[in-house]
Amino acid sequence: MGLLVLAAGASAQETFTGTGISSGSGIFSGSVVSGTATSARIPLSLADAIARGMKTNLGALVAYQSIRSAQGARGEALSRLLPNLTANAYEQTQQINLAAFGFGNVPGFPQIVGPFGITDVRTAVSQPILNFKSIYNTRAATVEQKAATLSSEDARDMVALVVTGLYLQARTAESRIDTGQAQVTAAQAVYNQASDFRSNGVVPAIEVLRAQVELQTQQQRLISYRSEAEKLKLRLARAIGMPDGQAFDLSDAMPYSPVPALKLEDAIGRAYTSRMDYQSAEARVKAAELDRKAAEAGRLPTAEFNANYGDIGHTLDHSHGTFAATVGVSVPLFQGGRVRSQVTQADAELERRKAELADLRGRIAFEIRAAYLDLDSAGQQTQVAKNTIDLAQQQLAQSQDRFAAGVTGNLEVVQAQEAVATANENYIASLYVYNAAKATLGRSIGNAEKTIPSILQGELQ
Repeated sequence: MGLLVLAAGASAQETFTGTGISSGSGIFSGSVVSGTATSARIPLSLADAIARGMKTNLGALVAYQSIRSAQGARGEALSRLLPNLTANAYEQTQQINLAAFGFGNVPGFPQIVGPFGITDVRTAVSQPILNFKSIYNTRAATVEQKAATLSSEDARDMVALVVTGLYLQARTAESRIDTGQAQVTAAQAVYNQASDFRSNGVVPAIEVLRAQVELQTQQQRLISYRSEAEKLKLRLARAIGMPDGQAFDLSDAMPYSPVPALKLEDAIGRAYTSRMDYQSAEARVKAAELDRKAAEAGRLPTAEFNANYGDIGHTLDHSHGTFAATVGVSVPLFQGGRVRSQVTQADAELERRKAELADLRGRIAFEIRAAYLDLDSAGQQTQVAKNTIDLAQQQLAQSQDRFAAGVTGNLEVVQAQEAVATANENYIASLYVYNAAKATLGRSIGNAEKTIPSILQGELQ
């Protein structure tokens, strides 16, 4: 049974243990703060928290920048297929020694010519006509850009999972405060009753001491619960970019709701079509295939058009237009094994991408199957824990009645109080695991921003 664990340095992929999600960096636990804190306490629903996380969570922001990087790489690859236009101008003074070129002893030719000036203003254009390597590289970069976009969408799914996990943790901690306060109230009543009995000489002092110890134990627990709840709310605020010092209240309860009606095999099938990381992995396989073709294209001929036009003369006032236009074909004959080595590298990358895709396909199925097992187990535990609370409450009521009647000491009452506290803790923990398994299933299916809230409400079909 995997519990939701999100320590300060834990990553989004470490959020739910026991579900087959691998570990990674802790980038999803951070954010870029947005706005300024106000004096008013604001209500925060799960949907609001997820929406804030989508805008400010560091993991989502960094993933978006990877799209821009892929766009730049595609633009660079595309530029190799587009015309390249340049303009240049120069003016120079030369003096030439004709003797160095074999004209030193020719009658009528001076040995030294110049100095004289040359002015040249020219525009040149080059355009690849046929270059299969650049064509495949551009196609691969286009697919890589698509893969980066899909990865960014998958990062948003991870943000939804992390935010939901933190929200569930904070809400669970607040539930512990409620039960802890109830336990303090009950322990205070037993202590007051024991003190009254002691004043009337009905019970010995040990009964009062025992009740006082139980009261202080419950008070210590309540203090710990409150501190833990505030720290968990701080983690949530950190992940969603909440302004520092902003007070807020969790407005959504996380009660028990039925297991989704979606069948296991249908969930797996849906995941293959909606999981952005799976689609991104498919795109990266396609990009690797194009990279391999680009490497093989290094053996093919290339053709290029080059032209220039400009004015050249002693000065701009004494110049004349000149131009040149060429079409060239280059045929590689021997490249020292460079192309073969590039093909080998590209082929290895392709096989790696294929293996990663196959692994991800199996991991998705594993995650969903594990989530269903957790749902079944935690659901049963939650029902048992709920029934145990009722029994423990009955036991406490009967022990209090027996103590009030003088039939037994308050040791029996204290034990019954601990049984109630344990039953409440078991119920809270099992309900948390149950909802955590639902959140894991929602992320495993895909489109987590919408799937997780609906599955927590038992509405996913």
